[in-house]
Amino acid sequence: MARVKGAAPIGFDEAVARLPGAEALLGTEIVPLDRAAGRVLAEPLYARRDSPHQPTAAMDGYAVRDATTAPDHPLRVIGESCAGLGFPGIVGAGEAVRIFTGAPMPAGTDRCIVQEHASREGGTVVFTAGYGPGWHVRTIASDFAAGALLLDRGTRLSPQAMVAAAATDVASVTVAVPPRVAILGTGDELAAPGTAANRSGVIPESVSFGVAAMVEEAGGVVVRRATGRDDLPALQHLAGSLLEAADLVIVTGGASVGDHDFARPMFAPHGLELLIDKVAIKPGKPVWLGRAGGRWVLGLPGNPTSALVTAALFLRPLLAALQGQHPRQRLRWRRLPLVTPLPVIGARETFVRAQWEEDGLVPLDSEHSAAQAALATTDWLIRRPAHSAAAAAGETVSALAF
Repeated sequence: MARVKGAAPIGFDEAVARLPGAEALLGTEIVPLDRAAGRVLAEPLYARRDSPHQPTAAMDGYAVRDATTAPDHPLRVIGESCAGLGFPGIVGAGEAVRIFTGAPMPAGTDRCIVQEHASREGGTVVFTAGYGPGWHVRTIASDFAAGALLLDRGTRLSPQAMVAAAATDVASVTVAVPPRVAILGTGDELAAPGTAANRSGVIPESVSFGVAAMVEEAGGVVVRRATGRDDLPALQHLAGSLLEAADLVIVTGGASVGDHDFARPMFAPHGLELLIDKVAIKPGKPVWLGRAGGRWVLGLPGNPTSALVTAALFLRPLLAALQGQHPRQRLRWRRLPLVTPLPVIGARETFVRAQWEEDGLVPLDSEHSAAQAALATTDWLIRRPAHSAAAAAGETVSALAF
């Protein structure tokens, strides 16, 4: 892995291409299905049997033999079929079985006539004309067949995916081991929230809280959080302990070239090798990625907006790779309309913060990299290539959920 320190900023697409791929998976483990929500599958899930494995009613009504059923012709009701407890007999001509949604169709029947077309009197039922055209029967394997791939490896088990996983009829699943993450904020000016108001020259350390939330949302586990003063020997010692504790160390701040910017030098004794030195984007040019001590190290800018934007663009894809996904699975751009116009873009590719309203995207007024209040209402990032012309209201732009 070649060092690239001092290289010119690279473009966003090239930077993403330098992220590790699914081969960076840290490991796997087997967990019970009821503890698998939010995890990433490390092995595919195949259906163990057809679904449904027998014809079932799609509506409440009566199961009949269609060939011997006609409107206004009474049928004898000989029983009922409920979900999980079907009718045990065979239905013949002139007979019907009361049936409920999800119940197995009795032998001898091929149609479910919905109860809205039925008139029940004692032990007989009569159907009104127009009870078709639907047959209201779910045929065998109409959902999926035995052996069908329902969820592939690399799938995050969302609430929707959990339903499909349970439908395969497995009690446990093999998932990616969650990445262990340490977060370090650097700077003499940082103070713990709740302690800064009465102290001169300090600000609440806010960035790590947003980064930690993003880590958890992306499937990682925060194992350590720390704040380091601008003392290089102390930071080098702290870097060593963080590398021992985590698979990924995230450093915020200290990424510029000032006398007190130690984000990279603190990892030098641990063999830091850079994959990404800096990226020609706005905000977030100082973002960097490397390896040290056999671990991943991601450097984010210290300004809150820059940190959260670059975390969305690089941290989420990196965590995806460490869980066996392709990093671009977390970079799914959509074409969405603008409600208000966008100005001309300068020499760096720009990611404009925006919020979604009923008619489309509304770019936020505050684009300062240190802005914090606007982050609370930002839910989309608009991608604007370098030297883009102004975009008018109504035009579609490329956007990423933030």
